[in-house]
Amino acid sequence: MRMAKKTKKNEQLPEGMSRRQAKLAARAAERAALEREPRPFEGLAMESQLVALQEFIPSATAPITVAGTDRKITLCTVLPGAAAALVREEAFGGEAFVAMQQAIRSNNPSKDLAFALNWVINAKAGESLATATADGTQPELKSLLNDADTLEITTHQDFNWWLAENDNLSPEVAQHMQAANDSILPSHEVEADVPGAVWWVNPGGKAHIRWVRTENETALFNALARIAARGELNLGEETKFAGAFRTHGIVVPVWDLDPERPSTDYADVLVALNEKIVAELDNDAQLNADERRQLENIKSRQVTIR
Repeated sequence: MRMAKKTKKNEQLPEGMSRRQAKLAARAAERAALEREPRPFEGLAMESQLVALQEFIPSATAPITVAGTDRKITLCTVLPGAAAALVREEAFGGEAFVAMQQAIRSNNPSKDLAFALNWVINAKAGESLATATADGTQPELKSLLNDADTLEITTHQDFNWWLAENDNLSPEVAQHMQAANDSILPSHEVEADVPGAVWWVNPGGKAHIRWVRTENETALFNALARIAARGELNLGEETKFAGAFRTHGIVVPVWDLDPERPSTDYADVLVALNEKIVAELDNDAQLNADERRQLENIKSRQVTIR
């Protein structure tokens, strides 16, 4: 049996484009989809919080104001089945949830988030979105969010918030919830008068503080190196600078801690260390030999997430 040939006459070309122009445009669109946003949430006051929700917090929720809708929308870490978004039935309040951590993500997390937020604006109660991979139909994230807004994040030690009040727990959701609750790591936001987002987590053995900061990478690494050269890059007794994550174009310094020391015990030392960091951020002098060694040591212990 002969297959019918696809004739060039039957091709649907964009209006005003030749066949060659259409192919070039398609290739450009494919390249753009593969390109990684160097700093996806830059320019938003909630940048460090969005990065923390996507990469470092096991279970958390935060109400978020989205332009173009009065619907109650909650940003969260993860949803059952690693879904991208869902809207509860009207009987359970019709609240919408958008997850920062989902099963499938593109190289462009700000576009993925914009896609999911735009979806919940128009979604019907009871609907869910399996994936929120940006496809070009979504608006710019900054058109949906106020640049100056920050998030009021509530950290949870389980995933019981998945259920609305009086909601009947289906066997599937019960299974997801049990598995999630069994795997969760104790985690708390450290409330301190410092920039960025600070989270304490205890994965077992040593506890850690992860400090999501938004300064220029080079300036921050140099500042940390200068402080380390003075022997001051710590958060008090029995703490040790462990290294840094690099993610979403920003740096996340990490410290090892005594797990018996409560997360609430670090506010003052974080403020004191932040003063030292800020004092060094604008230091344009060349690093001396010891500071250069410290910088290489810090960079050797950095982990790039994405």
